[in-house]
Amino acid sequence: GIYYFCAHPFLWPLLRARLLPSALLSLFVLTNLFLWTYLPQVALLAVFHGRLAWINATFLVLGEGAAIVSLLFEAFFVDETLVDVFDAVLINEGYTDLIAFSRILDPDGKDPVKQLGKPTMSAVYSPFSFRQIAEFIIFLPLNLIPVAGTAMFLVLTGYRAGPLQHWRYFKLLDFTKKERNAVIRKRRLRYTWFGTVALLLQLVPVLSMLFLLTTAAGSALWVAKLEGKRRALEATPEDESSERYADDPP
Repeated sequence: GIYYFCAHPFLWPLLRARLLPSALLSLFVLTNLFLWTYLPQVALLAVFHGRLAWINATFLVLGEGAAIVSLLFEAFFVDETLVDVFDAVLINEGYTDLIAFSRILDPDGKDPVKQLGKPTMSAVYSPFSFRQIAEFIIFLPLNLIPVAGTAMFLVLTGYRAGPLQHWRYFKLLDFTKKERNAVIRKRRLRYTWFGTVALLLQLVPVLSMLFLLTTAAGSALWVAKLEGKRRALEATPEDESSERYADDPP
């Protein structure tokens, strides 16, 4: 997703529109967290981690900052931008039909982003969930566990967050809850890994907004591969039937 986003300039305006306010908010939140809460958390973690307390406290504060920024900014102001990134990548990869019934498209647009019009139905990239935020906060104490605690925190949070990266895809396919859960179970390990890496990138100070958009691009690329396989499987029976019909003598 990172390489794709950087290699396709038509996506860059979507970042410029949100970069400054997101960077300023992230900087403000992290500065205050490190100023007022970092040393107390180091002191607490030192009881369990010893010298590793400085490192683990850093991850802890960055995790807290990511949760606060997500709550104050990303969940309310960025989701529309994530939808645009996701849709533009799919259009660029040749899956315009997947997007066309959910929003107005301008065929005269110079690039996939400029082709995007207003949605004709609910367009949500990843639904805002108080449960996800609550679990994020509940899992934070895992960082108290020496060595393995931070990794456990990232994986467990990624377990929940991973499938949400394909929420828009599920909606585009009009999946029921049962169908959605079946797909998630089938790809559980891959979703957990994707969600864990996405969360890890969100912990990078100031650049979290950039990585939020590159994650959406990566999610869309994954969808493009899945769609290619799905459509190939759906076309196979029809192709085989046509071949058998053509081989039948008149």
